Amino acid sequence: MPVLEIFTDGACSGNPGAGGWGAVLRYGSVEKELSGGESNTTNNRMELTAVIESLKALKKSCEIIICTDSKYVMDGVLEWMPNWKKNGWKTANKKSPVKNLDLWLELDALLGKYSVKWTWVKGHNGHPENERADELARGEAKKRASEKI
Repeated sequence: MPVLEIFTDGACSGNPGAGGWGAVLRYGSVEKELSGGESNTTNNRMELTAVIESLKALKKSCEIIICTDSKYVMDGVLEWMPNWKKNGWKTANKKSPVKNLDLWLELDALLGKYSVKWTWVKGHNGHPENERADELARGEAKKRASEKI
């Protein structure tokens, strides 16, 4: 089965504030860049949105490797989400709702369609695709910040 690599990042100018997300999708020698943002958001929402929008852009089934510098997203999917589901999408205390629930639910539904492996990279450490995703995200955040003026 074909393998698609997805490199994602999110950025926020203020938290909350103007935010952006960026992604680089690589399928063999073909690369595609995606980006977007919101005028009032958080860094974690942008990190989640980068992964969600990347998965929504796929047109056919494939194996996926998602490379992110977001421990929030990766730990959320691999460690926290199973318990959140058992707890009715509540945190470990079983009382507080999961933050960013709308995005976690959307991501959960999308992940059910694919075979996904996760890789964490240290951000701002010279990883070319992570740096490019960060550049895209920061550009979108800057654009949203200037629109508010």
